[in-house]
Amino acid sequence: MTVTADVIGVSDTPTGRPMPPSRDPFYRAPAGFARHAPGTILRTRPVEIALLGIVPQQVTAWQLLYRSTDLHGSPEVAVTTVLLPSGARPDPQRPLLAFQTAMDAVTDRCAPSYALRLGALSPGSITQLEWMLVANALRRGWAVTIADHEGPHGNFGAAREPGYRTLDGVRAAQRFAPLGLRPDTKVAVWGYSGGGMASSWAVEMAPRYAPELNIVGAVLGAPVGDPRQVFLSLNGGLFAGFPAIVIAALQRVYPALAEVVRKDFTPEGRRVLERAEGLGPIAVLPLLVGRRMDTYLHRPLVEILPELEDMFDDLRLGNSAPACPVLVVQPVHDQVIDASGIDGQVARYRERGAAVWYVRDRLSEHFSLLPLATPMSLDWLADRLAGRSLTEPTTKTVWSVALSPAHWRSMVEMATTAMRVALGRPLGPEPEQAAAEVSGLAA
Repeated sequence: MTVTADVIGVSDTPTGRPMPPSRDPFYRAPAGFARHAPGTILRTRPVEIALLGIVPQQVTAWQLLYRSTDLHGSPEVAVTTVLLPSGARPDPQRPLLAFQTAMDAVTDRCAPSYALRLGALSPGSITQLEWMLVANALRRGWAVTIADHEGPHGNFGAAREPGYRTLDGVRAAQRFAPLGLRPDTKVAVWGYSGGGMASSWAVEMAPRYAPELNIVGAVLGAPVGDPRQVFLSLNGGLFAGFPAIVIAALQRVYPALAEVVRKDFTPEGRRVLERAEGLGPIAVLPLLVGRRMDTYLHRPLVEILPELEDMFDDLRLGNSAPACPVLVVQPVHDQVIDASGIDGQVARYRERGAAVWYVRDRLSEHFSLLPLATPMSLDWLADRLAGRSLTEPTTKTVWSVALSPAHWRSMVEMATTAMRVALGRPLGPEPEQAAAEVSGLAA
């Protein structure tokens, strides 16, 4: 079902900077939107993309407001940013990449639809840094959709709804005439860390929620697996800020957690959650290094956890099987997401019949693996888009994904793309090698 979408110009403050989503009328749900089918475009506008909000990028971009679904199955609106290489013409043969960013925040200033825009002020945003990697997909000639997968309220960590918003963003992109895509356009899914978690929800929900989409493959990097395990392992450590952000977000959608915050958090603890709501992850983490959650509670955390088990069960990934081939990439010595949690997610997928290729990297840690695995990830997705066959699913533990000669050419392309992005130069011609090379994991 489609409707004639409103076209609204870019909403700016008097200084010329874009408004945050909470103040921008573009994000407001139009009357009667709930009667439309998920993925229906409700409003569109062209936007300018910039690295760190400062360096204008040579790409063509629009934002689409569309009808989607929240955690409880109720209609809501969501936004995706869709992109083409600069000067690209609509092409029905062009594939579509659904990239999910590591938003990892409650604040709307970290939503990709805001953080990627020229003039955006998004301190502590990971999404702004990930742009240098996403640009490699555009350089290959792919269309890209980047949904605000946490929704209008920044529900970081919530179950299922990141998948709904991602899949409906794909539906909207396929219906958006300037992209020239088709209902059977080949779709690839990619994300890392918080984006890997959102991508996991997308491929888990797709068989039931959006079975008509032609998703040919997904790459899930360090995709969290078991949030309970991650929550406990980070408590009191270098990255203790992540659990605080998750609590600040999930108290809005899980009543049991809201009750814990109301009854058991100290006034100082509630102030910490308020700060976590308003900052990006890179800004929050230094504030809470080494802080244990018990510091902010009236009773020990171990007494509270049983009250939250239903929530953690709901958040655990791997209880539904993706229908598409899946590549999972994980550091063995990940200091943020313990590899055993990803081992469990992969095992649950395989138990339910999913085809999963699992690569564990010995030398990388959480933050280095994303750029190092980007060439392999995009090469693997390019093989799926080209319809190349695969070997039997395997689990491989390698010293480093960067040591594979099969991806060295793509590594050079990534470095060249990063330089072009940093200088605001055109990304260049679509490289033929992306379609010609076969990844080391393909037969």
